[in-house]
Amino acid sequence: MKNSKPTEKNDQNQKFDDLSKNTEDGSNQFMTTNQGVKINDDNNSLKSGERGSTLLEDFILREKITHFDHERIPERIVHARGVGAHGVFKVYDDSMKEFTKAKFLTDPSLETPIFARFSTVAGSRGSADLARDVRGFAVKFYTEEGNYDFVGNNMPVFFIQDAIKFPDLIHAVKPEPHNEIPQAASAHDTFWDFISLSPESMHMIMWAMSDRAIPRSLRMMEGFNVHTYRFINEAGKSCFVKMHWKPLLGMHSVVWDEALKINGQDPDFHRRDLHDAIENGDFAEWEFGVQIIPEEDEHKFDFDLLDPTKLVPEELVPVKKIGKMTLNRNTDNYFAETEQVAFHLGHVVPGIDFTNDPLLQGRLFSYTDTQLSRLGGPNFHEIPINRPIAPMHNNQRDGIARMEINKSKTAYFPNSISDGSPKQAKATEGGFTSYQERVDSYKIRTRSKSFLDFFSQATLFYNSQSEPEQSHIQDALKFELGKLERPEIAERVVGLLTQIDKNLAAVVAKGLGIEVPEPKEPMNHQFGADENPDDFQPIDVNPEFKNSPALSMANTVKDTIKTRQVAFLAADGVDAESLSSMKKSLQDEGAVVKVIAPHGGYINDSNGNKIKVDKSFLAFASVLVDAIYIPSGEKSIQALMGVPDAIHFINETFTHCKALAFCGDAKKLFDKSYVAQKLTDKKAIDKDEALIMMDNVTKEDTQKFITAIANHRFWPREKGEKVPS
Repeated sequence: MKNSKPTEKNDQNQKFDDLSKNTEDGSNQFMTTNQGVKINDDNNSLKSGERGSTLLEDFILREKITHFDHERIPERIVHARGVGAHGVFKVYDDSMKEFTKAKFLTDPSLETPIFARFSTVAGSRGSADLARDVRGFAVKFYTEEGNYDFVGNNMPVFFIQDAIKFPDLIHAVKPEPHNEIPQAASAHDTFWDFISLSPESMHMIMWAMSDRAIPRSLRMMEGFNVHTYRFINEAGKSCFVKMHWKPLLGMHSVVWDEALKINGQDPDFHRRDLHDAIENGDFAEWEFGVQIIPEEDEHKFDFDLLDPTKLVPEELVPVKKIGKMTLNRNTDNYFAETEQVAFHLGHVVPGIDFTNDPLLQGRLFSYTDTQLSRLGGPNFHEIPINRPIAPMHNNQRDGIARMEINKSKTAYFPNSISDGSPKQAKATEGGFTSYQERVDSYKIRTRSKSFLDFFSQATLFYNSQSEPEQSHIQDALKFELGKLERPEIAERVVGLLTQIDKNLAAVVAKGLGIEVPEPKEPMNHQFGADENPDDFQPIDVNPEFKNSPALSMANTVKDTIKTRQVAFLAADGVDAESLSSMKKSLQDEGAVVKVIAPHGGYINDSNGNKIKVDKSFLAFASVLVDAIYIPSGEKSIQALMGVPDAIHFINETFTHCKALAFCGDAKKLFDKSYVAQKLTDKKAIDKDEALIMMDNVTKEDTQKFITAIANHRFWPREKGEKVPS
């Protein structure tokens, strides 16, 4: 069931009303200059005669060219490639009042406007969507108490423990400085050189090499705030909190070969997927969950809550789902909204506060600082997409592109001329008060000894993966390390892998053609010049949990085919019933059907009716869909048998472990595929739950196909004979 049309403005959404003040629509309007002067000719510059020189006095030309010359702003240093959408958040009940006084998390009558942005990290603004990378997951809540920004990722941990190492990490993963190669890729020497000397990164490496780094859709990935925060309730009592977003469609990924090909076929794959889903009324939805940890339990775990390279296993502290986010409207203008939105971890509201996580503390500075150069000055909060719906009153003044007109005769506090306005707010009046944490310590540059467990959770993550997921991690490491020019770097990394899992290290070493090395000592090179290296080497921890099912995508939601893309391969003469019947069944379940044919335009079915072709084989590929179906029709099948791309569609879909269904004489097309002709294990084909052969479109066979699509992939194919794709 689709939702209502997303492009209709929601009068109840305060942020939409706010944005409308700055929204321009030129429909049926005269063209003007930026000064409001109507333009008579926008096609020719002012000249001295038909073939004469252009005149400097042409203010229309000068304004147009000058504005064009300055249209671009510096891209984000990280998370440059992104896509955004508007939506709403609503909490389920008032149960969070026990832990926080943040109204948007405790009042179920409120519907809070939000803007979400998803991004890759390493690539530039023009890079492809399916790079192997962390995905940024940021949400701006326009609450009645001010803006709250959730600034997270689709992975719950990070590469480093201290913000002072962030420039080093990003310099390492960005294109190498001597040749600006490679783009949006970690498979190069500088990145792995840094990693090989920084074992604190190994937990995150397991995540980055996993299928989580190549999601099927932005709508099918989790979100995490990475750091431990505090919730503060009305009584001033604090607890620790980890925040989660759980997608209602479940977590799903593509395979690496598929990702590489998608980047060639459609570099905007994730952007297009989110945009099209919202336009079609298939709104993206996540549940918001929290892990609540009493302050008195801070030191009860075998890891440090302040360490951003660690997670809290859900089996240890369950995630309580407290609300839902729905993205229901696309942007009107990408630059004005998605490019200019400014997220900041320091944008919090009463009831949410910080911890001493050293990565978090550094980010609190960085996110304001970077906006100053990217958005031109301190007034970026006045840009419409960043502007809160809560009223703003303070003594900040002037600066580049100031839009607010301040009438007050004073710009300082305290004052008597303006009767002390704007006034300070008591806590009972909604004023923000920082949590009064006791601090009793010395100034020191070091790491806590509790941060030196670099491997136990990396092992936990790897052990928690299903067999196919582990295999994909192994292949990803072989791919990445196989790209390196300096073999000693790869050897150091494999040495670190031995501390995570011996078999993992052995498999990767074999793929690289090297012996499994002993870890290079010292393993950790992150310490000061006067420090004893031995004091900063990894410590052994025997964790309480050896396996966490919540960490495996194999255990995700697999009960829907909503928004799944299914390609129907057809040509003239396709059987009308086998096409229309299956199409209706899949669409009733929320799937999107695309007819792919040898040519564009229309094909004729067996009844002489015209069927619109969505794409030709030349303009489409199997990697862009979740499953394929070939309806019957002798004439259609004969035509497809003469189209090599149709055979390739079948081979590639099978190789990528997706669902395939063949109706009637479409089996002849399957028989011509590499799968049918070259695979010797015919029993494996017969047992393949995602390879459906049907004589006619029956309810039973249709349900088998729907179930196979919902299961996402049939991974046992990877263990059998390989089919070239």
